[in-house]
Amino acid sequence: MKKRIRLTSLQILISCGLLLLVSLFVCCLAPKKGKEAPSFRQFCQELFIREMTANAIDLHYSLAHPERFGITEHAVTLPVYEPGSELGASEYPVRLLAALRAYKRESLSREDQYAYACLERILELSADLASHPYYADPLSPTQGMQCELPILLCEYSFRTRQDVEEYLQLLSQTGTYFSSLLTYEREKAAAGLSPSAVSLRKVAEQCDAIVTSEELARGEHFLQTSFSERLLELSASEALSGQELADLTARNDALLTSVLLPAFQDLRAGVLALAEDAPDGPTGLSAYPEGKAYYGTLLAYVTGSSKSPEEVKRLLEEVLDKETKNVRTLLTKYPELSSLPEDGMDDASAILSDLRQKMEGDFPDLPSECLVTVKTVSPSLSPYCAPAFYLTAPVDETDRNVIYVNPASNAHGLDLYVTLAHEGYPGHLYQNAYAGASLLLLENPFPRLLINCGGYVEGWALYVEQKAYDYVASSLSEQGNATAAARVILEKHYRSLQLCLYSLLDLMIHYENAGMEEILQVTSPYGIQDASALTAIYEYVCESPCNYPKYYLGYLEILELRKQAMTAWGADYSDLEFHRFLLDHGPADFQNLPLKFETRD
Repeated sequence: MKKRIRLTSLQILISCGLLLLVSLFVCCLAPKKGKEAPSFRQFCQELFIREMTANAIDLHYSLAHPERFGITEHAVTLPVYEPGSELGASEYPVRLLAALRAYKRESLSREDQYAYACLERILELSADLASHPYYADPLSPTQGMQCELPILLCEYSFRTRQDVEEYLQLLSQTGTYFSSLLTYEREKAAAGLSPSAVSLRKVAEQCDAIVTSEELARGEHFLQTSFSERLLELSASEALSGQELADLTARNDALLTSVLLPAFQDLRAGVLALAEDAPDGPTGLSAYPEGKAYYGTLLAYVTGSSKSPEEVKRLLEEVLDKETKNVRTLLTKYPELSSLPEDGMDDASAILSDLRQKMEGDFPDLPSECLVTVKTVSPSLSPYCAPAFYLTAPVDETDRNVIYVNPASNAHGLDLYVTLAHEGYPGHLYQNAYAGASLLLLENPFPRLLINCGGYVEGWALYVEQKAYDYVASSLSEQGNATAAARVILEKHYRSLQLCLYSLLDLMIHYENAGMEEILQVTSPYGIQDASALTAIYEYVCESPCNYPKYYLGYLEILELRKQAMTAWGADYSDLEFHRFLLDHGPADFQNLPLKFETRD
């Protein structure tokens, strides 16, 4: 899981259906009468600057040195939803698409033509998504801002004293921000698209747990402890006095008590009030009038795949059958695998070093050294975090990176190894560092910096995670332990099978309106029959549409691209060159990536 910080980025903004940028600035990008039209690069830079400056958190996490990108000032604000603005949300991408199409694609450089195609694809899908108002769920129990915003505040880096002041300004706005999300949820409910009572009550429980007066009174809340830690790190370079540290700490404590805590309390009361009139249990998107059409577009948008839902389902069924056969074959050949104990390294830093060594020759070298700090997730934050996550470094400062490991997940041995491959090397950390170096070398990096295709990003991480299983199995085979190596490969196929199965459930629930009985028919052959387990899976999929396909379909698309590369390049193909190709031309959707085969140098 990669923590990609984009609260108001072009694609996340519109895919959520929330027009938080209420001013349609496209008119500012279009040429005035009698004036020379801006170049395509100027157009993209202006778009990039306006996107970045629309939200201070987005800007802070994306750029360490905004002035190098033409950003000299910005408002320190959280994006606030304006009542009724969802109904006009589709105007934004439509007008922006028209402004983009004012440029003749064939007149652009080859690199800009590619960027144009990727940006156009994003905008086309965004316009379609925005034409279905109130289908997004910013307060989802699985991916909602009630959980995400505290994490973003907790990890908000203090590079300068000004960063501390801006953090405190943002913290002071959390009440208004959550209030605006409640406004959206009330409008969503009035449109007949309310989340289920079950989901809303989960959100209320999270509000109760994330911020408590007891923790704040003891000074033990993660937004207090992390604030102190960041201040101490800053004081080493800024030479903050003891009095300044005390004053800043007191201001943070006061805002947490007087603003953030009441904000969560009001949010809790608001969602519980909505739950009284909400439908009882969660359902898929297809249960709603335009839900099937919305899901089809969302699937394309999130995964970057151009396959129809029907094509995706057929592909998943084929892969599920294949992986089932792979598992059965291994268990037949090695019946002792089911009871073989796991073994492996448990030191995260040692694992990352081992992965860096093993990936050599398979992946291109990074242009500069990257420092990695492995941290442990705070106990008060661990219930809301993945087993591990990479905190995306700013694109212009990728030499310092942080990976968080969640001790509550109890990941160890092989599980920890492949998790760190997903998050670190050759996964998100490596991918982000490579992109930061290569994109900034482009003459016009701005359109590519705006694009963040979830299927490309998470598909890559799952792809290299699967390679990590191969690395471990190869080492065991070299040591003469064929049975242990087979066990690792079995785990690899189990992992693929599980994600394939859950992705298939996503299609069935959100596109075909499948209920619990239909889901049971699919899961029971795989031992998932327990009512509580089935309910938990069903509710999670209902509350996070396209989440599993984002990973797994992205991974399958990369495998398909690799086959195309083998055919197109023939004897020139190598995994190293294929990985270089993917990294050099991403992030991108899988409709446009194959086009680069035709122009590969």
